[in-house]
Amino acid sequence: MVVGDELVAGRGDARAMGWTGRVLARTDSPIPLTAMVLPVPGEDSKQLADRWEPEVMARYSSEADNRLVIGMGSHDLDHGISLIRARLNLANVLDQATRHQMKSFIVGPPPRSDVPAKDLSDLSNAYRDVAERRGVPYVDTYHPLASHDQWQTDMAQPGSYTPQQAGYGLLAWLVLHNGWHHWLGLTA
Repeated sequence: MVVGDELVAGRGDARAMGWTGRVLARTDSPIPLTAMVLPVPGEDSKQLADRWEPEVMARYSSEADNRLVIGMGSHDLDHGISLIRARLNLANVLDQATRHQMKSFIVGPPPRSDVPAKDLSDLSNAYRDVAERRGVPYVDTYHPLASHDQWQTDMAQPGSYTPQQAGYGLLAWLVLHNGWHHWLGLTA
């Protein structure tokens, strides 16, 4: 199950794949993977923490290897959620997932031009710290893309929160090259 904001759904992608579709299309698995993408546009970490469990558990199967991919957006910055609260919200999600014996994988928030770079860097670092303390893979998308030319081009539209095709391709590349296959047990 993949939870998060509109970025996990691929809003703005003309191919309608987003990063999740691109990652799954490039994941060669000997067993079939079924992804259930459960986005809520504009969602912050508090809203995610409140809603993920009932939505995911309604799709949970005792006969499957249930896993949780969390796409952490940056709407906390829009909604005035402190770093301390954002950390706690993510920690609560990860702890609940562990209680359900679900392995988690976190994709951090990418760069935006409409919020201060330091605030977004701090948010990404806070999420990374929570993940590392719990031994959960974390893909930093902010720092690698903050000065990436193609990302900047994709995000050049005023007020744009979501990338276009190239930007989603960059997000997918980061996920695929930062522990995805290992997390799924698909590496030697």
